[in-house]
Amino acid sequence: MRNDMTNIVINKTGDLVLASINFIERVYNLNRFKLSNQLYAFSISSGANDSEPKNVESKIDFIIKMKIASTETYETDYWLRLCSSSVYVPPICKLSQDILETNKISTKIISSSKNIKTIVN
Repeated sequence: MRNDMTNIVINKTGDLVLASINFIERVYNLNRFKLSNQLYAFSISSGANDSEPKNVESKIDFIIKMKIASTETYETDYWLRLCSSSVYVPPICKLSQDILETNKISTKIISSSKNIKTIVN
């Protein structure tokens, strides 16, 4: 992958992580420490994992790293959905929608990468 090009997934994930951090700080300030810690761990991890595919050694390695990033994002969504069910936590705004949009892009990238004939099963 070219390092000089803008990467929409990395940009969207970065924006999502920043929005998540703002939300997590509000959750933390409500003394929901365990919940905020879980959210923080997964949301930060999803951003870091989305950056890893820039330095892959093979297409298979790329797919694996993208799947890990996608999994972390789904886990962030899980914790956000728990938040949305709680009367003690502020509304999640559009974070969950942004997560699903980012995952759709990642899933399409993974699917397209699998269809490339240079991948050996």
